[in-house]
Amino acid sequence: MAYIQGVLAAMRLAVVIPAHNEGQTIGPLVKAVKALGHDCIVINDGSADQTRAMALEAGAVVLDTPVKSGKGNALKMGFDYVKTKGYELLVTMDGDGQHAPSDIPALEVCYKAKGADIVNGNRMANPTGMPWLRLFTNHLMSSLISLICRQHIPDTQCGFRLLKTKVLEAVHLRSSDFEIETEVLIKASKKGFKIASVGIQTIYSNEISKIQPMRDTGRFIAYLWRELRDKNG
Repeated sequence: MAYIQGVLAAMRLAVVIPAHNEGQTIGPLVKAVKALGHDCIVINDGSADQTRAMALEAGAVVLDTPVKSGKGNALKMGFDYVKTKGYELLVTMDGDGQHAPSDIPALEVCYKAKGADIVNGNRMANPTGMPWLRLFTNHLMSSLISLICRQHIPDTQCGFRLLKTKVLEAVHLRSSDFEIETEVLIKASKKGFKIASVGIQTIYSNEISKIQPMRDTGRFIAYLWRELRDKNG
């Protein structure tokens, strides 16, 4: 931890967490982020539970959408906030407890060591507990997206990542839901940004995935087709 504080002391980092009905997990998550010395921005995406109250109580800045807008729209709201507040780095992570704040230092060390613009979390380094269908789909999609990006990214569907804010200033994001994680990687690659990866924990308990396989696979394919046709990035 002393190494992290030394090399990144002058850089402002915010952790951005989109959350829809994560009242049971968001409080401890925010507290763990704050304990690392980072600001925490929670986008309360139309939650009907105590997500907002729990996040505020734990010390987060909370941005609200009046109704559920989708992960992509929630993240874009967080990105706009980070850019206007002058943060140089940000970390995105999910609000359901599948990402461990204790892995944030590993992202920071990789960022400094490899000179990357994006550091992507890699659950494939130790996928124990990941459902087999998700594991297979992730390998397939990651291979395809790595080919498009012309960079090896072993876990393109992982939403736990560190980014330079200047990456977000250089790309125009259009996605409204889960496909935004792919969009960031592809558009950053088109702009010449370097992407590195680092192993993170694989955490699965009894939470119900918010991904709807048929709908979200269709959205992903539609996005990928649009992106491949867009020569301007």
